[in-house]
Amino acid sequence: MTQIPTNPVPRVQLNDGHSIPQLGFGVFKVDPAETERIVTDALEVGYRHLDTARIYGNEEGVGRAVAASGLPREELYVTTKLWNDDQGTQSAFDAFEGSLDRLGLEYVDLYLIHWPVPAQDRYVESWRALEQIRESGRARSIGVSNFMVPHLRRLLDETDVVPAVDQIELHPAHQQPETTEFAAEHGIAIESWGPLGQGKYPLLELPEVTDAAAAHGKTPAQVVIRWHLQRGFIVFPKSNRRERMAENFDVFDFALSDGEMDRITAVERVGRLGPDPQRFG
Repeated sequence: MTQIPTNPVPRVQLNDGHSIPQLGFGVFKVDPAETERIVTDALEVGYRHLDTARIYGNEEGVGRAVAASGLPREELYVTTKLWNDDQGTQSAFDAFEGSLDRLGLEYVDLYLIHWPVPAQDRYVESWRALEQIRESGRARSIGVSNFMVPHLRRLLDETDVVPAVDQIELHPAHQQPETTEFAAEHGIAIESWGPLGQGKYPLLELPEVTDAAAAHGKTPAQVVIRWHLQRGFIVFPKSNRRERMAENFDVFDFALSDGEMDRITAVERVGRLGPDPQRFG
């Protein structure tokens, strides 16, 4: 495998003593048949943080790419997630073992509850199972995804381990300040999913973004990724095209000014584009 000589990606310190690469590669909606090739391209570009989930149906492809890469396991950071139908105590244990088997790994770096599913009311029980999984060493860190303040507060009140991360929909038009502020107060790192707006609004055409791109000789997408990084968020854009993967990775040789950051932050206007965590599932 072709490797870049020095990996420029900074690491974010988590509340459990581990750290996570701040820029990663996501495989949401990546065709399982194409996953091995696409993840191999990402690893060759320089990505070392991979984000998948049981429901994506492509854990096997991620695992094959990891195995074929020849990279030391300790250089890689792999995340997967517990799906809604698998919540509960024993079902969470079984689902986790299934994910490890499909990935072909002895451990994952991060295991998340994918959605809170309040109507099901099993996320606290599931979190206690994740605590045991972490204790076993088979998941180095545990966290949640799509949890809002009421869900996070309940975990903090009723369980022993503070989530290491909360992976939430976050982009300039939907920044979830209540959740991000609560997370910051409790040492929970924020991961942004849909960081470029999923093409559902013209984020990359907004003057707040294009002006900064022109000023730095970068693309609008690179500017938005840089905005996430400078906000301290962990981000993992996805692409099936190697040239776009490389573009998304090339964001460490410039910095947005305070004014540019403020203009992009002021974009918030569209609201949620994905499912509502209070109702989904």
